[in-house]
Amino acid sequence: MTADVRDAEGTRARLLATALRLFTEHGVEGTSLQMIADALGVTKAAVYYHFKAKDEITAAVTEPALRELETIVADAEAQRRRGAQVDHLLAGFVDLIVRHRALVALFSSDPGVARAIEHAAGDFEGLKERLVSVLVGPEPELRTTVAAHVALAGLALAGGAPYLAHLDDDTLRAELLDIGRRLLGRPRRAAR
Repeated sequence: MTADVRDAEGTRARLLATALRLFTEHGVEGTSLQMIADALGVTKAAVYYHFKAKDEITAAVTEPALRELETIVADAEAQRRRGAQVDHLLAGFVDLIVRHRALVALFSSDPGVARAIEHAAGDFEGLKERLVSVLVGPEPELRTTVAAHVALAGLALAGGAPYLAHLDDDTLRAELLDIGRRLLGRPRRAAR
């Protein structure tokens, strides 16, 4: 890999990290390309070199987490037993929330992120349906379907909540897993 390619990749990574920070501070709609350029100490043209529009930046910020979610769902679907599918998906979903707290908070509160994901993520609705399907199984009762939606939304909202930002990752992960298991009717795991 040449130095120019490494520099471009490093600039792109810094640009995405800066954009995520500004999105969390000002929202997607409240963040301009000029603000991103100013925060990076580059020209707006330098931002345009990497991305032609703010929606492209927003999609690029969310893309790694969406790829991870796709993998989590596919791995859960590959489990042989229903309980193993649910447990795998729940653990993976909670890990994703903890790893991407700022993005989850943004996704939960900013419609600009949701719009960018819908445009960039291909079949995001299909992914959400698969996610819920793993949790509810075939021919679910209404109560099970509602519990799955409450669990997913609640875990994401709590995991990205600013008032829980002081929690370390292990504590947040343990608490989210415990409440998720209870919401989904899974047996509680013994403390390690």
